[in-house]
Amino acid sequence: METQVLIIGGGATGTAVARDLALRGIACVLVERHDLNAGASGRNHGLLHSGARYAAKDREAASECREEGALLKRLAPHCIQDTGGYFVAVAGDDENYIAAFPELCARAGIEARAVPVAEAREREPALSERTIAVYEVPDASIDPFMLSLDAMAQAEQRGARLLRRTEVVALEREQGRVRVARLRDTVSGEELRIEPELVVNAAGAWARGVAALAGAEVPMVFSKGTLVITQARLAHRVVNRLRPPSDADIVMPGGTVSIAGTTSLTVDDLESIEPTAAEVDLIVEEAAAMLPVLDGARCIRAYAGVRPLVSAGAAGDGRAVSRGFALFDHARHDVPNLITITGGKLTTCRLMAERTADLVAERLGVRAPCRTREEPLPATAGARWTKPGLAPQTWMREHAPEDTLICECEMVSRATLDAIAAELGGAGRMVLADLALRSRLGKGACQGTFCTVRAVAHLYERGVLAGEEGIRESVEFFRERWRGLRPVLWGDQLAQVELAEAIHCGLQGEELHARRGGAR
Repeated sequence: METQVLIIGGGATGTAVARDLALRGIACVLVERHDLNAGASGRNHGLLHSGARYAAKDREAASECREEGALLKRLAPHCIQDTGGYFVAVAGDDENYIAAFPELCARAGIEARAVPVAEAREREPALSERTIAVYEVPDASIDPFMLSLDAMAQAEQRGARLLRRTEVVALEREQGRVRVARLRDTVSGEELRIEPELVVNAAGAWARGVAALAGAEVPMVFSKGTLVITQARLAHRVVNRLRPPSDADIVMPGGTVSIAGTTSLTVDDLESIEPTAAEVDLIVEEAAAMLPVLDGARCIRAYAGVRPLVSAGAAGDGRAVSRGFALFDHARHDVPNLITITGGKLTTCRLMAERTADLVAERLGVRAPCRTREEPLPATAGARWTKPGLAPQTWMREHAPEDTLICECEMVSRATLDAIAAELGGAGRMVLADLALRSRLGKGACQGTFCTVRAVAHLYERGVLAGEEGIRESVEFFRERWRGLRPVLWGDQLAQVELAEAIHCGLQGEELHARRGGAR
C-alpha cells in the first residue's frame, strides 16, 4: 500500500490530523493498534478548558485553551454541553491566590466573573457551606468519543483510510528516510507494508516508542491521572477548586453522571495503568471539600489514563511540566520524513492538527490552507450513540416491539448495537469493546453485569461471533470493567459487585484474578 501520509495513533489528535489533511486533499492512512480513543483521549474527564486552570503558571497553554475552546463551541456544538464553570475556594484556601485569580485570567484573555457566594450556592446547591469565593469561567463539557468519531468519519468520506487493531512493528529507513512501515493486524496476525511519503507520529504517550522505531528521540514525562465516576450528576457546572493545580480539584458533569479527579503520578510502565483505592480515597476526600455530597455519593467506577507531557529536563513532578503541545520535525535526527505531535490537551487537538498539517503540506508542496478553523465538524450517525441520554429518548419514542433492551442502565437496545455493527462493517473484526466505545453499553451502575452476556448473545444471533469467541469477549470485557470497579468497593457498589461476581464467576466459571477489597 502506498500513501502520502501515514498517521500513527487514533486519539483526538490523530483523528484531527486525518480530518485536516483530508480536507486539504492529502491522502492519508491512520493506523491504531487498538481502537479510536483507546489511550488518554478516552480516559480524560471531558473538560473543554477555558484555560483558567493554567492561568497562573502556563499562560501560553491557558491562551490556547481559551481560543480553541471558543472555536470548538462554534464548530462542534453537538459534541459540547456548554455548562459554564465555577472556580470555588473554601475556608482555609490561599487568600493571596484567590485575590490574584481574576487578574491572572485577564492576562490570558480569560473572562473570570466574581459570583456572590449566596448566588452561586443558589445555582449549585451542592456547593459547600464553607465556600468563601466563587468565580465563573467559560468551561464546558465535551464528548471526546463523539469528537474523534466524527472527525474520522469526515476524513474517511474525503478518502482517508482507517486501520483499526493494527500495530506498527517497524519503520524501515533508507538513506535516513522512512521508506516502509511494517504493520501487523493484532487480531489475525496478518502483516501489511505501507510506503508513505511522510509519517506523522500522533501516538500520545506511546509517541516516544514510535519515534524510537525510526531512531528518533522525543523527551517525555508520563503522568498517570485517576478519575472517579458517580452514579448521579452532582452539579450542573464544572466545579474547580480555586487553588494552584493539584490533586482532586475538579468535578466534571458528564451527561447523567459526575467525574471527580484527578491525580498526577509520574510513571514508567504504560501497559499497567490502573486506578488504586488510595487514589479514590484521596479524590473523594479532597473534592468533597467543594461538594460535600460526594462523600456519600455512589461511585460506580474509577479509571486512569496517562498524560503525554513533553519535557527536556528531569521527570520530577508531572504537574511542573507544561500542558502545552510540541511539534517535532525529526529532520534534526536525520529522519526528514518523520513528524511527531504530542503533549497538549483534548481542548487543543484541532490546533495541534492544524500545525502538524501545515508542516506536512509544506513538505509535500501542497498549498491548500487549513479549513478546520472555519468549517464546522459534521455530526455523523455513527457517533451519536455516545451521547448520554440519547438512547433512552430514542428507544422510548421510536422503538419497535421487537427492539428489546440489551443494557437497561443506559437503555441501549438491539437496534442500537445493530446500527453500530453496520457502521463497523468494513473496518475490521468487531469486538465487544468496539460497541462500548461507540455507545453507552456497560457504563451504567451495574457496569456490564447483565448487558455483557446479553450483548454477546445478540452478536451470536447476528452471526458476528462464533464458537467460543463470545466467552472470550465477555470475560475480557468484564475484566476491563473490574479494573475500575475494584477501587470503589463500598456501599451500594459493593453489593452490586457481589452480584456481578456471582453471575460471571458462577455462570462462566471465570475468576476475576484480582484482589478483593476497595477504598473507604
